[in-house]
Amino acid sequence: MTQEIAVLSAKPDVALESSAVRKVFVKTYGCQMNVYDSDRMTDALAKDGYVATDVMEDADLVLLNTCHIREKAAEKVYSALGRLRDLKKKKAGEGREMMIGVAGCVAQAEGDEILRRAPAVDLVIGPQTYHRLPEALQRVKRGERVLETDYAIEDKFEHLPAPDKAKTKARGVTAFLTVQEGCDKFCTFCVVPYTRGSEVSRPVAQIVAEAQKLVDAGVREITLLGQNVNAWHGVGANGEKWGLGDLLHRLTQIEGLSRLRYTTSHPRDMDDSLIDAHRDLPQLMPYLHLPIQSGSNRILKAMNRRHTTAEYIALIARIKAARPDLALSGDFIVGFPGETDEDFEDTLRLVETVGYAQAFSFKYSTRPGTPGADLGDQVPEDVKAKRLERLQALLLKQQNEFAQACIGKTIDLLLEKPGRMPGQLIGRSPWLQSVNVDANASQIGDIVSVRITGAGPNSLFAEVVS
Repeated sequence: MTQEIAVLSAKPDVALESSAVRKVFVKTYGCQMNVYDSDRMTDALAKDGYVATDVMEDADLVLLNTCHIREKAAEKVYSALGRLRDLKKKKAGEGREMMIGVAGCVAQAEGDEILRRAPAVDLVIGPQTYHRLPEALQRVKRGERVLETDYAIEDKFEHLPAPDKAKTKARGVTAFLTVQEGCDKFCTFCVVPYTRGSEVSRPVAQIVAEAQKLVDAGVREITLLGQNVNAWHGVGANGEKWGLGDLLHRLTQIEGLSRLRYTTSHPRDMDDSLIDAHRDLPQLMPYLHLPIQSGSNRILKAMNRRHTTAEYIALIARIKAARPDLALSGDFIVGFPGETDEDFEDTLRLVETVGYAQAFSFKYSTRPGTPGADLGDQVPEDVKAKRLERLQALLLKQQNEFAQACIGKTIDLLLEKPGRMPGQLIGRSPWLQSVNVDANASQIGDIVSVRITGAGPNSLFAEVVS
């Protein structure tokens, strides 16, 4: 999952605001799984007396939940830590304490380096040890600088508190639910197996129970998350192994759960059961994020993707045969070591062949500890930049064409939140597009029939169908 997100997972409980209340500010970098993890950390800290705040300056604890997919993401963290150091010093001068913690994949990969480079950091905690957060903070208060990144011992999901109903309701009518973590694919460009560990699948009962709590709190759409989500094989009630297709079928039995999505997938794990789920389950939205990374078979082999472009294209054809209205999203890396002009042209040809409604594309950057970091024949930065510009222009063209093709269609729209204009709400189309429509705030959470009337660069416009 390579889309970069920067959000604040902080929803203050006004009723608890007081000078005596401890406040936590969480900033989230990276993928949707980090958003989910930030919410769960906030829930865990609530049990320890912390209330989330949107104002960093008011916080007694600041947590940066980090991403290590690309080099710039890690450097953003160190830059933020420099600003936090100054804020911590200022608050100390005013007689106020502030703890600083770094969580997530950068914490897992560079824990010792963080403590060395950023003396103001009190706590470094990896993505599999969030359930130890309250205990680790007690150690910080005793004067320790804590490095807690041993993820091989416990299952954090057995220890983290269940989603809080009031907080879930405040977060909205859509929610993320992590069902799988880690990856066993070992793509040569990817740091995930080294920061999140090997593939682990949560059991069916645990997932269903959490989904039920989310729906009870008003959630109508759940996105199942995993570094390699379609590799999920959880244990069912009788000890049998389920696949993701089976899990999706089970979740559709939860009354009030209207929509399901999942991300991020690997082409090698799209089995028949999952493809059939796209055909058979109307609750499963017709949108699939299925990265290929390159259109060159030679580069795919160097990346250890273990599939060819022909296999990928044939797979897309099978899925679209099962669900003809499916929209496709993908990830692309340009400038992988050894990529030639012809390799890049193969990528452009693949994009033209497949057609993407959305896609995320990046220049290759070396990640320490990955096999790709040791490869020779690195592509010059200026060449990578030019290739990325061409690829993104093509992908944007396809995205705009897909949006324009939606004009005139009548679709079901889940109304999620207020828009920027008075009397306007924003929802998500079945294909994950943002849609603006005139509607009353009391309708948030409703699924309404709308006709698409226009398409902008980043969103659609619609009118409610009477």
